[in-house]
Amino acid sequence: MKKYKFIAIIATLVIGVFSMISCSDDFLSASSTEKPEYGGAATEGSILSNLASAYQILLFDSYANGNYNAVLLMSDLRSDDIYKGGGSAGDQEQLYKLSQFTSTAASTLDGLWSIYFTGLARANNVIISCENASGVKEEKLEQYKAEAHFLRAYYVHLLWKFWGNIPYFEEPLSNPPYMAKQLPADSIYNKILKDVDFACVEGRIPMKTVGNDLGRVSRAAALMLRARVVMYQKDASRYAQVTNDMATIINSGEYELFEDFDAMWRDENEFCKESIFESNQLPEGKTWGNSWSGYGTNLPAFISPADLKDPNSVFKGGWGFGPVRQSAYDMYEEGDVRRDASINKWEDGSYTARFQNTGLFQRKYAARVGYNPPPGDVDLNYCNNLRIFRYAETLLNYAELIVLHGQFEVQGITAQGCLDQIRNRAGVPSITANIENIKLERRREFLGEGMRFWDLVRWGDATSVLTEDLPEHNSVRTFSEWMKYIPIPQGEMEKTKGTEFELTQNGNWN
Repeated sequence: MKKYKFIAIIATLVIGVFSMISCSDDFLSASSTEKPEYGGAATEGSILSNLASAYQILLFDSYANGNYNAVLLMSDLRSDDIYKGGGSAGDQEQLYKLSQFTSTAASTLDGLWSIYFTGLARANNVIISCENASGVKEEKLEQYKAEAHFLRAYYVHLLWKFWGNIPYFEEPLSNPPYMAKQLPADSIYNKILKDVDFACVEGRIPMKTVGNDLGRVSRAAALMLRARVVMYQKDASRYAQVTNDMATIINSGEYELFEDFDAMWRDENEFCKESIFESNQLPEGKTWGNSWSGYGTNLPAFISPADLKDPNSVFKGGWGFGPVRQSAYDMYEEGDVRRDASINKWEDGSYTARFQNTGLFQRKYAARVGYNPPPGDVDLNYCNNLRIFRYAETLLNYAELIVLHGQFEVQGITAQGCLDQIRNRAGVPSITANIENIKLERRREFLGEGMRFWDLVRWGDATSVLTEDLPEHNSVRTFSEWMKYIPIPQGEMEKTKGTEFELTQNGNWN
């Protein structure tokens, strides 16, 4: 059953009239430079309205501010797992440039910039309303604050990974020109950690959410976000803490690997025992005329082959973006169930080949029959939930922290045991938990989940792995370390020009 209680709140309070901070129609398209309204004391109902609006950002990023900027795909486009695909190099040209490390300020990811700054603003609204709460039980107030701090940390951590040096604000931008100061990436990291540390405190939110609260933040999700941020920053001072965090999740007994890797991605197995945090997409509400509405996702249509004729009538056709590279298909061992559960291999003639065609397409979030029923704009409204944190990542984080980063094994858990669980589920034999094997296992496990590029960057492997000369696949590119941050959108640069908040462009981008 897809519609849970908290999602129902979102459905009925999309625009909402809030006691503390009103989310006006204009604010639904707010960016970092726009102004929310605010007022008096906040009731529990108004806090929940704000919180629902903050959660709703999770449902928007596949078609963000009129841009096709699905965050998982935007992350993977710079990896060595997929190509850009689509109709031609000029079809969604900004995505081809992203994949080739030739982005410009005029051709970058405007959608994600807008959507996640709106998420920051909405999370701020929740925190401020909690500070002005009236008649709310203390334990409930702590829960709402923890959820809001997590959401703010999650949205900002994506801005931080893509752009690094970003504007940041925690109060309404109430005075002209409604702008905020740009902070260096290391300062943003500290802001993220402060928020996520708040959400990680035991007792504020449960280790696992169940029932009507599925889709809401759990303590395990907060611990996972802390690990993801700390490991990306390579903050060795926090490695012991996040190692213990992973062990705490493992020993909680609340999560297990789902037995069937392929079935795990189906609608009926969303929020399964392996799921730590995922979006709750519903197949309705999004329209081409309003990219700030509805609950579906466009990602399945975007990554599925054009004009597909599936003889089994399981999968549907799409737009042909994000074809999987042959090298990614070949990295799996014989008998590894993850290969065919992660990649659909279609025969010639069963689909229309497009740019950078390989015959291989992503399967986990592929367009499936029955996942986007009419009426409505069906390509925008697939119900595939995005799995943001899985228990598999917990196990592989722990193994990596021990083997790659020299941490001590804690709470009776071994790195080898964690790796063995992953490989046993995949149907392949045990291998030694060494650096090379753990890195490769992460690539095999998380193909199509938006993790590979960030892993290569934080390991220091990106320059050697991502620089390539493949003219036959229209991919000739050179990666340098400064390119991990993409260009700030030109429109944002122009808004701030000549003000005290003038933005400095990243790296050598222009």
